[in-house]
Amino acid sequence: MTQRFDADDLARAVTAGVLNPGQDHALLAFLRAHPSARPGFQLANVAFYFGALLIMGAMGWLLTVAWMSIGDGALLAISLAYVVSLTLLALNMQRRSQPVAAGVLAAVAVGIVPLAVFAVQRITGFWPFGDGTPDFQHYYRYVQGQWLLMEGATVIAGLLMLRVVPFPFIVMPMALALWFMSMDISQYLYGSDLSWAQRHEVSLWFGLALLLVAVVVDGRTRKDYAGWGYLGGLLAFWGGLTAMDSGSELGKFGYCVINVALMGLAVLLRRPVFMVFGALGVATYLGYLAYDVFAESLLFPLVLTLIGLGVIALGLAYQKRRERLTERLRNCLPNALAQALPALRR
Repeated sequence: MTQRFDADDLARAVTAGVLNPGQDHALLAFLRAHPSARPGFQLANVAFYFGALLIMGAMGWLLTVAWMSIGDGALLAISLAYVVSLTLLALNMQRRSQPVAAGVLAAVAVGIVPLAVFAVQRITGFWPFGDGTPDFQHYYRYVQGQWLLMEGATVIAGLLMLRVVPFPFIVMPMALALWFMSMDISQYLYGSDLSWAQRHEVSLWFGLALLLVAVVVDGRTRKDYAGWGYLGGLLAFWGGLTAMDSGSELGKFGYCVINVALMGLAVLLRRPVFMVFGALGVATYLGYLAYDVFAESLLFPLVLTLIGLGVIALGLAYQKRRERLTERLRNCLPNALAQALPALRR
């Protein structure tokens, strides 16, 4: 949890005897000269991320629609120009102590890499022509083995970018590329086009693997790279789990139990993103009960209201006793497991 201080706070510290007179001004000058690299939820940061999404949308839609008219060579030149220009701009922002702007620009540059690789594949003839193979417009919709080079290049570009612009958001396009890669590799393992049920299963196991990697990384790096790993892992795991058809009431109840476990992990790891997905899953199960199992019951809305009020009460209790609850929950675990968990970030 980040804390923000101003001159009045430091003046009160002098009055309380925590700081000596004059130290408040020196400390305030230092904090202003060395702003925290931890990106808080600020309007400027929201604008940075929104701008990055707009650039990704422009490259992912406009150029892929226009490549037939501009040609593969022009597409390669434009995509490379975007990658180089955004990378240079990111480095410039980093030198100007703008870590969030630098990081999102670097992430956009990594996200454009598969478009450049796609153009190279078409120019060299490696990409199949005239056989109905989807083009780049279908990159996010179809599972194809031809995407593997694009996905591998994205991961490598992300690793290289992290060395020059160490910003956690760059992990997100890498995680997305790895998710697609898991689908494409699974196509060869299954020996045919993946059915939707198989895709859901692959997504679930890939998400679980990514979550385990994030747990290993968590607390062991100066920057919080695990945060975006958790988000990517939960999107794949929870999305695959939710899309799977359990086929029985027991299976649907098991889905609810797994989501409750995710909420428990939010307390254990002190990661709110687990609470968000767990709560969405529990709400999904309760919605199923409301509209399918107890559709004719007049008492169910009342019970659901009471459950909602209980969840709010639990949230308030957790907010007041967060450290104590996390510590107690970790103390209940075996020593080996507790020691393997990442250190808590304050």
